[in-house]
Amino acid sequence: MTEKSLEPKPPRRRRKEARPQELLAAALALFVEKGYAATHSDEVARRAGVSKGTLYLYYPSKDELFKAVVRATLSNLIAEAAQLAEQHQGTTAELLLQIGGIWWERIGSRPAAGLHRVLLAELPHFPELQRFYADEVVAPADQLFTRALQRGIDRGEFRPVPLDEACYALIAPLLLRALDNGTLWAPPSTMPPERLLATQIDILLRGIERRDGPAPEQAGRRGAA
Repeated sequence: MTEKSLEPKPPRRRRKEARPQELLAAALALFVEKGYAATHSDEVARRAGVSKGTLYLYYPSKDELFKAVVRATLSNLIAEAAQLAEQHQGTTAELLLQIGGIWWERIGSRPAAGLHRVLLAELPHFPELQRFYADEVVAPADQLFTRALQRGIDRGEFRPVPLDEACYALIAPLLLRALDNGTLWAPPSTMPPERLLATQIDILLRGIERRDGPAPEQAGRRGAA
């Protein structure tokens, strides 16, 4: 055996390490293009340039593959935003704008935004995946925004508002921007998405901003009127 044959092969090792990301990228593209039900595992494997058996080594079923896509695309982003919120030292308005900007950069401006359409259209037909999405995405996102709003109320930046309703008022424009991309309701191409997002958040913040005297004692706990 020659000395050359004993040398390591880093390119091959790097490809093996990158393979899960390649599979997730292929799966995300197909889920967005065709929907969950119409996407088949062999198509994902073919798109990623691997065998179906290799795909199953990493993700043993289409359900598990879909969950991995959601975690990599949405769940991880929410977790990062929650950590950012814990460490934030500035105003709550700045925090909300920063979270919105991160969402736009990582999701809203990318093909991954199409995943929201798939989730809304198809998850009601797949109860297990719907429960998974509620636990992994909806609940953490709700917690992230309600904590941010409560932070603003506790610091005297916002007036007391019903947290659940205000949370959805914050999230809805972000989702609408993703869902509207490429449809009849999409904003004109001359309207910069970043400015639209900042304006949507600014309108809400102006509405909940405290402008009078001290906040009432019930200060905006969940469900307060």
